[in-house]
Amino acid sequence: MSKRLFVIVGLLMSSFCLAETEGVTLEVLQGKVANNPAEGLLFFSQEERRVAFANIDQLYPTREVKAGSKPWPLKNAPHDFSALRYEHEGVSYSLNDFLEMTAHIGLIVVQDDDVLFEHYAEGNDQSTPWISFSVTKSVTSMLIGAAIKDGYIRSVEEPVAHYLPRLRGTPYETATIEDVLHMASGVSWNEDYANPDSDVAKAGGANGVQLVSYLAQLPLQRNPGEKFNYNTGETNLVGEILRSAIGNNAATYLTHKIWQPFGMGRDATWLLGSVGGGETGGCCINATLRDYARLGIFAMNEGVLPDGTQVLPEGWMKASTTPSSGADYYGYLWWLYGADTFAAQGIFEQQIFVTPKSRLVIAAHSNALTAVGSVYSKHLEALTFALEKSLR
Repeated sequence: MSKRLFVIVGLLMSSFCLAETEGVTLEVLQGKVANNPAEGLLFFSQEERRVAFANIDQLYPTREVKAGSKPWPLKNAPHDFSALRYEHEGVSYSLNDFLEMTAHIGLIVVQDDDVLFEHYAEGNDQSTPWISFSVTKSVTSMLIGAAIKDGYIRSVEEPVAHYLPRLRGTPYETATIEDVLHMASGVSWNEDYANPDSDVAKAGGANGVQLVSYLAQLPLQRNPGEKFNYNTGETNLVGEILRSAIGNNAATYLTHKIWQPFGMGRDATWLLGSVGGGETGGCCINATLRDYARLGIFAMNEGVLPDGTQVLPEGWMKASTTPSSGADYYGYLWWLYGADTFAAQGIFEQQIFVTPKSRLVIAAHSNALTAVGSVYSKHLEALTFALEKSLR
């Protein structure tokens, strides 16, 4: 899916085939990470990422998110999409054309809890966890809503510094929780994934004192709330606010507020900033494709559990998917596509696309050639909208 503001950094599809992943084993990657821990996932090759994205918990520190005993039911109800076509640069493609792309890992289409379509690339299946990257931002946003519902946070109008006093006297002192949920604090941040000297490369996985200290020294460019600026560090800051408010780990809170009570099908993991440290609020819950879809259903159901319990405040998802003053395509860490469509999106093209009016969720696991701007991303976007249009 297009990120709108991101620069196109890749224009050619990869010609690699699965056979070329031979030699890239989990053991090889474990050795690479151990020998050079500073080299992050952003700079792995596409073949290395295909192994790494399914095995994050064996490469980096994570915290478990435990599933419960009663998964939200998803009924297999295959739909015939053989006639579906989508276009890219004036050329017509079929669903099968998309499924043959190297970057495709998993695709699921769920409507009214019916699985209309589900497909996995070779070596992956319903049990395979996959890194979500910034899809996690939208989950953290919902957990902020849960913390407001539980009384840990009064409202999004509270200053960030109420929960993180180390930010007093810094450019973040006047920013509210709503400002950072909108990625509109006004503080400078460079999110260039291809640049090892960018802020996201230096501190995109930082947490705790390291994160707060890094953000505190960045300059203020605009008044809070005025301008959208995509900022993973700031969403990790939302994770810091969450943990400070609830006095607990985000993974534990996710387990007991959403994962178990709503009915996710399998255990997940959440990447930590360091061993025993805090979860990266802006990145990297590792979950199965069906549980990506269930997260979309939870959001579409406005945070209501199967027993009728309201986890999120009334109207939270409406507020979350209302355009901000800084960007009409962004809400509380959700991308917006018109009046009734929103999405959680992550680099290398992870997605949870939600259209409540059609009771539709389209989720994807992917391994695109580049973090953003790949040709595959344009195909996934065009296919997603073609699927959505066909199911209205």
